[in-house]
Amino acid sequence: MCEPGYCSTCASEVDLPDLTEGNFKRRDDSNTESLNIIKVEEIEEILLKYSIGKRPLSLLLGWKENTLTRYATGDLPTKDYSEMLKLISQNAAYYQNLLEHHKEKISFEAYKKSLAAVKEVMGRKDEKLSKMDEAVRCLLEEAVEITPLALQKLLYFAQGFQKAFQGEFMFEEDCEAWSHGPVYRRIYEKYRNYGYLPIEEDHQSRCNKLSIEEKETLKAVAEFFGCYSGKVLERMTHEEEPWRNARRNKDEGAPSSEVIKKESMTRYFSSVREKYNMINVSDIKEYALGLYEEIRHKGFCLIV
Repeated sequence: MCEPGYCSTCASEVDLPDLTEGNFKRRDDSNTESLNIIKVEEIEEILLKYSIGKRPLSLLLGWKENTLTRYATGDLPTKDYSEMLKLISQNAAYYQNLLEHHKEKISFEAYKKSLAAVKEVMGRKDEKLSKMDEAVRCLLEEAVEITPLALQKLLYFAQGFQKAFQGEFMFEEDCEAWSHGPVYRRIYEKYRNYGYLPIEEDHQSRCNKLSIEEKETLKAVAEFFGCYSGKVLERMTHEEEPWRNARRNKDEGAPSSEVIKKESMTRYFSSVREKYNMINVSDIKEYALGLYEEIRHKGFCLIV
C-alpha cells in the first residue's frame, strides 16, 4: 500500500511508503536529532506560521488525512516526509505555490486563511531583502518563465555588465564556477526545489536598494538574455573567460566550487564593452545575439 506525495524537486506526484499506526514511533529528541527528522514542535510551528490545520496540510501534500495528526502526536515521519515538511517551513514561496496548485483539495475558507498567512510571512521577509534578492525580484518581474538555471546566468550577466558600465558591482556576493555555469549558491538553495520548472512567486518587488542604473541593467539583461532558455544561457557562459578560468581546465562536467573572481569578471566585461563599442546598457543586445550565433554554429542543440 502506497501513499501519494509530491517530489521536492519537480513537484510531480510520487509514491511513498504508507505509514501505518505504530510503524515509526518517536522515541526521544536525541533519536530525532541523530536522524535529522523534524520535531513535533517544528510541525506545530508550520501549522501556526501558515494558519493551516493538520488535515488540510496533509491533503495539500497529497498525504492521507490523518498523517500530520499522527506526526504531531508522536509518530516518526520517514526521511522523505520530514524533508518535505522542512522545505515548506523554510520556503514560504514554495508553500504558496503548493497551496495555489492544490487548493481544490481543501475548503475555500482554509485556503483563504492560509493564503493570507503566507503572504504576511513573505511580506515580513521583504523587509530583509539584500540587493541580490531585490535583483532576483526585478528579473522575475521583467522576464517570462525564468527557471532556476536561467536565473543564475541572468544574475551573472547583470553583475558583469553593471560593473562594466557603472564601475561597481551590483551586489557583493561571489558566484561559483559549477559544471552548469556560474552559480550564486544562496540563490541556488533558495530556488532549487523548482527544478527545471519556471519560478512562480508572488514578487511584488520592493527594489529600494537598487539604483536607477542597476534597474536599467536588470531590465536590459532580462530583455536580451532572458529570451533564451537556461541551457542556452549555460552554453553562453561556458564560452566566456571568467567561468573557464575559474574551472582551471577541469572537465566540463566535473564538479567545482571555485569562485569566479570579480577581477576576472571586471576584465572580461570591460573588454566586451570595448569590443562592441557599447555606449549604454541597451547595447548588450548585439553581444547576446553574437554569443547565441557562436554556440549555434558550434552545433549545439539549442532551444530558445
